[in-house]
Amino acid sequence: MTCVITSEIFTENKNLYIKYKNNNAISSFIFKYPSYMIKSKCLNNIINHDNDNDILLDRQQEGKLLIEHHISTNLQYVGLQVWRGALLLADYILSNPSLFKDKIVLELGAGVGLTSIITSFLAEEVICTDIDVKGMLKLIYRNFIRNKNYIKAKICIKELDFLNLKSFTSYKKKLDKVNVILAADVIYDKTITEGFVQTLSELLNSDISKVIYIALEKRYVFTTADMKTTAPMYEEFLELIEAKHFNWHIEYIKIDFPQYFKYNRIKQMVLMKIENKLNK
Repeated sequence: MTCVITSEIFTENKNLYIKYKNNNAISSFIFKYPSYMIKSKCLNNIINHDNDNDILLDRQQEGKLLIEHHISTNLQYVGLQVWRGALLLADYILSNPSLFKDKIVLELGAGVGLTSIITSFLAEEVICTDIDVKGMLKLIYRNFIRNKNYIKAKICIKELDFLNLKSFTSYKKKLDKVNVILAADVIYDKTITEGFVQTLSELLNSDISKVIYIALEKRYVFTTADMKTTAPMYEEFLELIEAKHFNWHIEYIKIDFPQYFKYNRIKQMVLMKIENKLNK
């Protein structure tokens, strides 16, 4: 029996979407502009004024991303939806522009591309990757086109499959130049989690200092075998890292930074920072 899954994003906060075609929808994701973006608009004379020449801040304090996505999927295609982790990571990027400005940024498992689009406000180049199934890469491309007025970075959309690392052999030299790696909500399946850890290992095996930001949600289940509640995929991820004895520096980032998107930032959400120890 196939289990159909729908992201909480579309059941909480009354996030609205418009049916597009087949099982696809287009949602408006409203976000508040960080102060530096409002200032930038002022410098570029984009701020609107009323008849008395007063600034219409109410129009300029919010932006809107138009994102095409699936309404529901089975487990293997959940990347076609939008999840809380992508919005948490987007909030962190908007809250810390200096960490991403003029950087070459790679997103793993980008799904519908929302986090990559936000990153493109600041970065020099964004390499947006995922597996090429169900038209995923074409959907990402359409979402970049829908939001082209926001895009400041050079964009590269490529396939990268955690379970087939040969998929990025053709552009490995480009990946070697990456400064920052992003991943949101990619830890939900044992096999994929194992592939994700191996992918991180390949990418961090570099002479260039790299930092990874991973956003995820601890999803708890009760097991009768152990008679306790656990977050199995999160724990699997940590166990895999520990077992490999990687020379990585791991830090947990407090998630009390400003919230720009509308979603429930629940306590089960986690934001991890991982660095390869070159100069440590």
